[in-house]
Amino acid sequence: MALLNRPTHQVARAPRVSRETSTSWPGLALATGGAVVAWSIHWLVPAVPMLTASVVLGIAVAHLPRIRTFVRGTARPGLSLAGRRLMRIGIVLLGLGLGLDQVLRLGWATVAMVVGVVAATFFGTLWLGRKLGLPGDQPLLIATGYSICGASAIGAVSEVSGSDEEDVASSVALVTLCGTLAIAVLPLLQGPLGLSDLAFGRWVGASVHDVGQVVATAQTAGPGALGEAVLVKLMRVALLAPLVAAVAFAVRARRRGVRTASGRRPAPVPLFVAGFLAAAGLRATGVLPEAALEWAHTAQEALLAAALFGLGSAVHLPTLARTGGRAAVLGLGAWVVVAGVSYAGVALTV
Repeated sequence: MALLNRPTHQVARAPRVSRETSTSWPGLALATGGAVVAWSIHWLVPAVPMLTASVVLGIAVAHLPRIRTFVRGTARPGLSLAGRRLMRIGIVLLGLGLGLDQVLRLGWATVAMVVGVVAATFFGTLWLGRKLGLPGDQPLLIATGYSICGASAIGAVSEVSGSDEEDVASSVALVTLCGTLAIAVLPLLQGPLGLSDLAFGRWVGASVHDVGQVVATAQTAGPGALGEAVLVKLMRVALLAPLVAAVAFAVRARRRGVRTASGRRPAPVPLFVAGFLAAAGLRATGVLPEAALEWAHTAQEALLAAALFGLGSAVHLPTLARTGGRAAVLGLGAWVVVAGVSYAGVALTV
């Protein structure tokens, strides 16, 4: 009887894999096409970050009259898969861009400043979001995006918190919008705030969400400001791993026996976080040639662009509008916190 049951079990599993493959490819193809279009937009208009364009395109495609039915139906499994799996791989490759040796050269005072900014932004935004009554995991996700590195951090934390896809998409949309506004607003404040180019670069790196948005904002003050901004930003990215691990531990403590959206219990340290740390350690050894690092950066951008297109396509604007007022208040409040705390930190350390 056991021998008869074994082949039956194997035969039953094969169609399931086939169905998953056949239902995912339309959405994966659409996400890939969205990433290509986003890259084209960035190539034509370099001031528009590729990842920002990906989110906007995903939102737009999900609301076009002739395409939205396809996006919400046939393409949904593949788009959701892109938002999860491709995001994880992109975050691992993000570690290869983290020059730990360069970060440490900034000094322990700057390290302490960045840790303080991240902690104040994360807990302040989380507290305000809960006070405003935002639904689901939106306060947690928005706090993560503002304090670390925008949409990439939101994707990382959502993997261990088992967050609803709509909460993830809405949080990505808000953080992306505010980060994009920073590109236009922060350069106008350099003069009135009396910031040197070096101080302005550090302020941008400590307060702007996405790496691409940091580059677009800081380059307005010259290459010196850009270099400082990127280093401080990478220091914030380095805090992604401990933050995700802390969230994973909190989820395990709060939801004992509860499984995540992927069907597994939250791991103490998720595999992609371990991969992120391993990649950062590998980069620090200096064994990888510059060509390999450039290829990894290109692959990371492409994977995150496809993933963010998938997340953007899950945004439902009528639903977002119902909590739009509270979300806007949270976004503005978090922006004031991260900009104010980071400005004070830069003033003390420069």
